Amino acid sequence: MTTNDGELTDSTAHTGEYTHRQVLTILSGLMLGMFLGALDQTIVSTSIRTIADDLHGLSVQAWVTTAYLITGTITTPIYGKLGDLYGRKKLFMFAITVFVVGSALCSFADSMVQLAAFRAFQGLGAGGLFTLVLAIIGDIVSPRERARYTGYFMAMFGTSSVLGPLIGGFFAGRSTILSIDGWRWVFLVNVPIGIAALFVVSATLHVHHVRRQVRIDWWGAAALAVGLVPLLAVAEQGRDWGWGSSRSLTAYAVGAVGLGGFYLAERAIGDAALIPLRIFRIRAAAVTISASVIVGMAMFGGIMLLPLYMQIAHGASPTESGLLMLPMVVGMMAASIGSGLVISRTGHVRLFPIVGSGVMVLGLGLLSLAGADTPLVLISLSMFVLGIGLGNCMQPLLLIVQSAVPPTEIGVATSSATFFRQIGGTLGVAIFLSVLFGGVGGNIADAIEHDSRSPAWQQAVAEGHGPTPELIAQVQDDSSVIERMDPVIAHPFKVGFAESMDLVFLLAAGVGVLAFLILLLLPPVELRATSASAAARAEAAEPPV
Repeated sequence: MTTNDGELTDSTAHTGEYTHRQVLTILSGLMLGMFLGALDQTIVSTSIRTIADDLHGLSVQAWVTTAYLITGTITTPIYGKLGDLYGRKKLFMFAITVFVVGSALCSFADSMVQLAAFRAFQGLGAGGLFTLVLAIIGDIVSPRERARYTGYFMAMFGTSSVLGPLIGGFFAGRSTILSIDGWRWVFLVNVPIGIAALFVVSATLHVHHVRRQVRIDWWGAAALAVGLVPLLAVAEQGRDWGWGSSRSLTAYAVGAVGLGGFYLAERAIGDAALIPLRIFRIRAAAVTISASVIVGMAMFGGIMLLPLYMQIAHGASPTESGLLMLPMVVGMMAASIGSGLVISRTGHVRLFPIVGSGVMVLGLGLLSLAGADTPLVLISLSMFVLGIGLGNCMQPLLLIVQSAVPPTEIGVATSSATFFRQIGGTLGVAIFLSVLFGGVGGNIADAIEHDSRSPAWQQAVAEGHGPTPELIAQVQDDSSVIERMDPVIAHPFKVGFAESMDLVFLLAAGVGVLAFLILLLLPPVELRATSASAAARAEAAEPPV
């Protein structure tokens, strides 16, 4: 059965190919929807310290990020499957609506636990924002031509990367705006943007959909949730529970049962599986998806610490910390646009993620050498190198997996790649934050012992500015205390945080090495010259044999 999500030209309706003008019109709606999710990430990442300090929960801030990533990750493949079945326009608008409602709820949070719950609801919409956009682009533009449009999306990401810290810093830096806590506007700002996105998407997103009758793998989705939630919970809480405690062992067991049930459900349902197991029999797809997990872990787990590092170790404001991230953004944009142009002209894509993963390891390795007193120019250079590496990984990996699968499964392939990258990111955030806060107390104590021998420290203590055990414990939940300390007393606290972050960056670099080794197994991939929509239309038009 053939249906239309809007009016199409006769030529498009016949061939499934879209003109450059039609693609740009559709892109205007897609980019606004994706901008909503991208802006939210940059606003929250640069203001989370202020939010956590205000709600007295810096040490449990991982729950706010992890809860969002859990629901976004679990729903990603569901959106991909539903999009293949029912069309992507209405589903995209539904995802935007859920995201906006979740954003509004976040603005009413009175504790970090409540904020984490509302972020989990917001993640139910976020799971569809990126995967549906990427799937729609895969529908209307061939992989080789898709690189031509990289610049538009990178410009959008660059804009959100600049505006996010500015807007987030503006809100987080003010106690109240219109009698509402300033940081709450970090979430409220999504509401008007989301409403605007709904109108634009409704007016511009006209794409053809060839409906296929398939079952929805609800059992697989349920088993996936049972498998992921306890494992991510123990990754976040393991340092408090004890990695070998009865609570942790129970979480391991439940997670293993859930993942085992997910595998059995996927094998039983066959072609209708949430993530069809046959995808992993395609070598290019299997290698790409495996690498996506690890790249996601290094990317999300490593990058989300950078604003914390800028704010705690260098005393930057939320706005300043966001702007200090620009070297990485510039590196990502330059590498993504450059690789896109080369891929579009040559059709060769294999080398880019291999080189990109190697450069990513170099960038994370350089960041692991940073300390509380490292000049910002060296940090900026390290972030630029990291951005170059990530920019050469993100789009090429997606192009490879979309070209490796049949055109009719572009949605499943896109959501699978996005899903596994987010799995890695979610694990990275939980594990790396656990490592950070698990070691920061000891590092601060060691740094205090070292600095206490200096005459400046002894003078500050004599003047009554010395730290107390209560103060050391308070810092892990409210890092703003550091800014109110005497600079001499504050220094070892900054050193303690910086050394803990160095370990995280080093672990992320080690994970990146594994991604590099896996990508060496990637076979040559030929990018398709036709869009998935045209290929699916041609397949549907073929008479049955």
